[in-house]
Amino acid sequence: MGGTDPAVVIAGGGIAGLCLALTCEQIGVPALVLESAAELRPLGVGINLQPNAVRELIDLGLEDELRTIGVETEEYGFYTKFGDEIWVEPRGRFAGYAWPQFSVHRGELQMLLYRAACRRLGSNRILTGRRVTGYENHDDHIEAVAADGDRVPGAVLIGADGLHSAIRAQIVPGEGAPNWGGAILWRGATMAEPFRGGASMALIGHATQRFVTYPISPTDPRTGQALVNWIAELSFDPSSGWNREDWNRRASADDFLDAFTEWRFGWIDVPDLVLATDEIFEYPMVDRDPLERWRDGRATLMGDAAHIMYPVGSNGASQAVVDGRKLGRAFLDHGVTIAALEAYEAELRPATGAMVLQNRGRGPDYVMDLVEQRSGGLFDDIHDVVSHEELADHAAKYKGVAGFSIDELNASPPVIPPGARL
Repeated sequence: MGGTDPAVVIAGGGIAGLCLALTCEQIGVPALVLESAAELRPLGVGINLQPNAVRELIDLGLEDELRTIGVETEEYGFYTKFGDEIWVEPRGRFAGYAWPQFSVHRGELQMLLYRAACRRLGSNRILTGRRVTGYENHDDHIEAVAADGDRVPGAVLIGADGLHSAIRAQIVPGEGAPNWGGAILWRGATMAEPFRGGASMALIGHATQRFVTYPISPTDPRTGQALVNWIAELSFDPSSGWNREDWNRRASADDFLDAFTEWRFGWIDVPDLVLATDEIFEYPMVDRDPLERWRDGRATLMGDAAHIMYPVGSNGASQAVVDGRKLGRAFLDHGVTIAALEAYEAELRPATGAMVLQNRGRGPDYVMDLVEQRSGGLFDDIHDVVSHEELADHAAKYKGVAGFSIDELNASPPVIPPGARL
């Protein structure tokens, strides 16, 4: 390979790929991002960044910019289908973490990362309109094969190309479509008065019908409004099939709002919030079974390409950020080599596989299902239905599985030591 060839070729310019690119630049590793979209635009709706991911973005020098696009989350609550409180806990620094949690618009976060990557790596290292369709391994390098037939050599190739990853399809041929268990999500964001102080997340309902909402921008002091993200979820017979997964599929409130017409609780009015939304997106909630391997020669996977999971624990985007940082650390420890890919996979594949499985049935919102099963959502005192200890134990257990136990995270050293260079 020539001296100008990148050491790390990254297929995909989403959150995972751009975080890896920024990490490579930070540690002195040449990288090139090949993004299939002809132009990056701020698509999507709200996501949450857990403290373990925010820590990494701060270590990349992005805290000030992050605060301009999101809101620091203060609390996280579960409520019955009647709007009654089940369990509310503090989040981020309000819970004792050394770093905050942020709620942001996914597209705005991607554009923040894209702008930073163009500044730091140079726009000639972040190429749009370059869809990677596969790869070819060689003894001392790998070639990413683009849709136009172009071949891009590198020391390693990282598949950060999402749910329908071409890199994963080559590593795991014949895997088939993602798994759909019957849940459909309708998503939107609209300017509205936020609830419970303007920095809260609320999950309302139970397994087959729920509504999730949280602000993803600071409250405007002039209007008292913020951009409020919401997700309406209903479950159907999975044998009926549904539309292909696509965050950009437009939908109508008529498709689902009849199920939520009575969800007016004083502190939030679900029908009003939905009807005030200009654009609604429909998405079947899917995942893929954990893989037995991510690597094939000099190619490996990260982000949704490696471990797409149900969005019930606010882990998808956070794990994408962590993946990029952990892979960067593996390069520091082992060079840009197969050994680095092996070390990265050995650390992350078992843990993310456990998260995929946990999110299918006993994610943090499982307490809502317990209350529905035991009481139909009706009670005088929540602790007559489920004890405080049971609620607290489940919350703590999930934090441990997901990698954001407060004490463990606060005590852990930086993934990338300050000033570290390969």
